[in-house]
Amino acid sequence: MTGIASKSQLRMSFLRYALICVPALLLLGALSAAFSGSSADNSWYMALRKPPLTPPGWVFGVVWTCLYILLGLAFAMLLHARGAHKRGRLIVLFVVGLLLNFAWSPLFFRFHEVTAALVVIAAMIVITIVLAHRLWTIRKLAAAMMLVYLAWLMFAAALNEELLRLNPGAEAVAPAASATNIPL
Repeated sequence: MTGIASKSQLRMSFLRYALICVPALLLLGALSAAFSGSSADNSWYMALRKPPLTPPGWVFGVVWTCLYILLGLAFAMLLHARGAHKRGRLIVLFVVGLLLNFAWSPLFFRFHEVTAALVVIAAMIVITIVLAHRLWTIRKLAAAMMLVYLAWLMFAAALNEELLRLNPGAEAVAPAASATNIPL
């Protein structure tokens, strides 16, 4: 047996990573959404004044499902890129970005911390820019997937900022007790 893997062995290795990463991110995203009550019928969110660019509520679910699939595939590509320069650091950065991503919904929808959510999404944008730049030398397709995610984050940050501007004191728009009605 030689030390060089065949193309089919490499494909299977990537598929194993993808079969773990994609469902894991979809599940974690769903858990974050369920914990936070991040839906269009959230009573606090419904009470906020919305900017004209706010898409219908169903769009968020569709977009985030697609983004979690892309992120899962990009992460699988990074995990699969054994021997890539600074791969370990990029994995850590990717995980930090994901943790911030999963923290944003509870911060915004459950705890009504609109300003803090904007800070978190700004950090996510910076991390995503760094990841896209560094992934470009490792896996261009993974970097392109991060650019799609970055585009959505920029749009989401603009929405977050506009919601903050249109709703000064948004934390008090609806009683915080409404968050306790959300199933854990």
